Amino acid sequence: MTINAGERLPDASLTTIGADGPEPVRLHDRLAGRKIVLFALPGAYTRGCTATHMPSFVRSADAFREKGVDEIVCLAVNDPFVLNAWGHDTGAHDAGITLLADAEGSFTRAVGMEFSAPAIGLIGRSNRYALVAEDGIVTSVMIDEPGACSLSTGESLLATI
Repeated sequence: MTINAGERLPDASLTTIGADGPEPVRLHDRLAGRKIVLFALPGAYTRGCTATHMPSFVRSADAFREKGVDEIVCLAVNDPFVLNAWGHDTGAHDAGITLLADAEGSFTRAVGMEFSAPAIGLIGRSNRYALVAEDGIVTSVMIDEPGACSLSTGESLLATI
């Protein structure tokens, strides 16, 4: 089942790169009492994610914060080392965007957003979507069809807040 507005996000153990290397992140700890934007994408360094999706959130990061968003999180079914490098290469780190690895795809499956495109080497990845959650409850969600990147951009999600 695909995640919908009004539903609670499931807890998940994700990973980020900290000062001393990989660090676990409990998603519920990040969500508690906070307003967050979470956007997910098929993979770091893929064409649409690098050229369109991530830049849309880098451009709109300050506007989200002006609307009371406490944290902007990018989630991908990648390892945390790749996401960390990609965060530097795209300016996501400079924009204050947190990159979290769902390396085994458990969160992605739990919210019904897993997809595969074997012809281009993407297996068990995340579909492209973006959402706003307040205290863990989804208040707005934008989901793109596989291969598209228009509904889930930073600007599109910002217009829903």
